[in-house]
Amino acid sequence: MNNKQFKFPDTKAYNFVIEALKERGITPDDISRMAIDLQKPFIPNLSMEEVRKDTTNVLHKREVLNNAMVGLELDRLATEGLLKEPLESIIMNDSGVFGVDEGIALNIANIYGTIGITNYGYIDRDKTGVVKKLDESKNGKSNTFVDDIVGAIASAVSARIAHRNN
Repeated sequence: MNNKQFKFPDTKAYNFVIEALKERGITPDDISRMAIDLQKPFIPNLSMEEVRKDTTNVLHKREVLNNAMVGLELDRLATEGLLKEPLESIIMNDSGVFGVDEGIALNIANIYGTIGITNYGYIDRDKTGVVKKLDESKNGKSNTFVDDIVGAIASAVSARIAHRNN
């Protein structure tokens, strides 16, 4: 049942996501740089200042926060060995047929429509920048969700930029 007295903790959710990303070595500027790389061919004079504003805007959207919190928390729980089998092994090994990580990422990328989804597909396939670093760097940690979440947020930022400039 929906609790009418509950007020969504927007600031706490935002801080949760920013802190969880920071623990993985990811900053909003890392996400902004990925979005710039996606949009520079189409908007050559795009400034980091503009993109930072778009990144901040996207990172404050509840849909982004909700999906990011779930994925980041699943990575944390898997890293700490707190998930039951076989889910623990599936997530720790980033099983290619799992797909839940991409599903969560698509929820984020889709916030600004098809452009976000196609950008995410490109990032997920090519795995460049911080997404590549997260995908390849395990060190006993689960990065199953975080790499897709970061790529999806950058894709959403890129799509927001595209919408704003067309």
